[in-house]
Amino acid sequence: MNKRDAVLSLIDSSSKPAYIPAGFFLHFGPDFQRGQSAVDRHMEFFHYTGMDFVKIQYEKKFPHLDEIQTPDDWVKLPEYPLDFYEEPLEVVEGLVKAAKKEALVVLTLYSPFMFAAQTTSYDLLTRQIKEDPEKVKIGMRIITNSVMRFVKECIRLGLDGFYMSTQGGEADRFDNPMCFDTCIRPFDLELMEEINRQCLFSILHVCDYQLPYKSIDRYKDYPGQVVNASLELTEGKISAKEVSRLFNRPFMGGMNRLGALAKGTKEEIVSAAESALKEAPERYILAADCTVPADTSWDNLKIAIDTAHNWRK
Repeated sequence: MNKRDAVLSLIDSSSKPAYIPAGFFLHFGPDFQRGQSAVDRHMEFFHYTGMDFVKIQYEKKFPHLDEIQTPDDWVKLPEYPLDFYEEPLEVVEGLVKAAKKEALVVLTLYSPFMFAAQTTSYDLLTRQIKEDPEKVKIGMRIITNSVMRFVKECIRLGLDGFYMSTQGGEADRFDNPMCFDTCIRPFDLELMEEINRQCLFSILHVCDYQLPYKSIDRYKDYPGQVVNASLELTEGKISAKEVSRLFNRPFMGGMNRLGALAKGTKEEIVSAAESALKEAPERYILAADCTVPADTSWDNLKIAIDTAHNWRK
């Protein structure tokens, strides 16, 4: 069984996974974020760590626009054409050609809310959504149109799917759920539903990189064949099995990106991985709760991945 089949077996209820797949990812330095150097670095990392799919890091930020100061200003937001994405598309095309026969190839896709935060800031965006969600919604529509253009081109190039990252529903972000339901959820779903219709395999990532969550329930009907989320909530932990049951799909995660993976000894990494594996649902990918720090040793990640591959309950 090759790595494509191993991961796809997780979403085939009629088959038993041959082993527990695993994958971790980090941002590469500026010399490895575009062109052939990015393709080569991703492949080097994939082969060195032994992970079970290729996850492409997305490195093309939306430009920061100082002119977005009030909710009325979102109408000024430009809609970026396809050539805006030339560099990441080149990396996608290169990695599809280099790796698709060997493993599933997925790309990080930030949500419209996250791209909007790049355009302004999280604080300003959050404040403006609270003030006038209907006006900020205009900007979210413009961003979604731009990103949809990019998504469709990635699919045309043969990408297997996306690591679909979403924020906006964190604890203390919005007291009024209308803010999330007006400016975040519909635009998340528009992109994710298109991906779900067209792609073989995608991962829903509930991202706590900015703020923690009180609950991740509001995302349970978001698309994606696998769910990746932190098990640390503001009012205590949730188990990997509970997440898998809540979302009715395999879970990916279980390890703290800032814990043993980042700075631990071999024994500490093995122990942390084994703890996650012991608590995992039957259909599971060992991973971190988000992107690990860029200076994390590749050897550390290989240790965790080898532990998953050799695990037998």
